[in-house]
Amino acid sequence: INKIKNFIKLNNLDGYVVPKNDEFFTEYSKINKLEIVAKFTGSAGFILILKNANHLFVDGRYTIQAKRQSGKKFNIHEIPYVWPKDILKNYEPLNIGFDPKLFTKDTLKLYFDNSCNLFPINSDFFKDTTETINKHNLVYSINSSIAGESSTSKTERLKKIIKIEKIDNLFISAGENVCWLLNIRGKDLPNSPIVNFQAILTSNKEVILFGNLKKLKVIKKKLNKKITFFEKDEFFKVLSSLKGKTFCIDGKTCSVLNESLINSKFIIKKRIDPIYNLKSVKNKIEIKNMVDTHIQD
Repeated sequence: INKIKNFIKLNNLDGYVVPKNDEFFTEYSKINKLEIVAKFTGSAGFILILKNANHLFVDGRYTIQAKRQSGKKFNIHEIPYVWPKDILKNYEPLNIGFDPKLFTKDTLKLYFDNSCNLFPINSDFFKDTTETINKHNLVYSINSSIAGESSTSKTERLKKIIKIEKIDNLFISAGENVCWLLNIRGKDLPNSPIVNFQAILTSNKEVILFGNLKKLKVIKKKLNKKITFFEKDEFFKVLSSLKGKTFCIDGKTCSVLNESLINSKFIIKKRIDPIYNLKSVKNKIEIKNMVDTHIQD
């Protein structure tokens, strides 16, 4: 808390907001920022640190737990009944800092609306340690006989949609959607076989995959030949080389930083990843597997 308040003072801010999620916007983050700052171990919530007050926002599952773990130093608020904008409306417009890698434009609108001045500012409060790659956390592929459809077929269906929508490039920022499209899985989350990878389907109808490439060493040659691979920190370099005028992004998982980078060169035409709708319609094999799994459960 003191480290954040010193950061607020040094940067002429009035407050700073800390989320639970990491840059991939899944429920689970390898670094539990809320536990570090507030000793809160629940799976959802966020923190707003002001100069003279600390606020922890949780949903109804965690109000009692939050009061026990964090109540001595934090005011506990239940969402969706109280948001930061409800607290900040009692102040003159404050300057609130946030990490642009960890928030989406849509989330900031929900939390703050027009109640304050928001300032994107990078911080190193929660530096991630270098991940050790071993046989237990490599990316693996799912056979089309299990998925019910090949990755090539899924990609072709997706291409038709963005062509109809007259979109040149699609940024797939949700790891779960990358997994569905490419029929891959991994162990980046504790309770779901999701990989923390992102992708772009380009105007040339090629897939560019971003992530820790060391995790792909077992299946890299098995993937579609039209897939190219880059580390995640090469995103802007790749973005600068793309053709076309328009982009579709995923408003749920495209960070403020990545949206700003895309918006600096392209027109963002849509904010909904069409993969959500595509994967919601289950094929016969998926339905059979779901039934079998429930019976085994």
